[in-house]
Amino acid sequence: MFDTHAMARALAAANLTPALVDAITDALRQAAGHETRDLVARADFYRALPLQTGVRIGAGIAVPRLLG
Repeated sequence: MFDTHAMARALAAANLTPALVDAITDALRQAAGHETRDLVARADFYRALPLQTGVRIGAGIAVPRLLG
């Protein structure tokens, strides 16, 4: 789990201003959320791979027959 409070404490301990701590924390929270959405898109992509493979095999068989 992404612990924003612990990260904010660590950044504040490094003598960063509160505004900078908030900006960094918000940016990292958004990046963590964005990565989760990408994983869903990748899962959709991997489900499409068998169909894509079938289309390529079919094209590999059909094109030589059409040209030959």
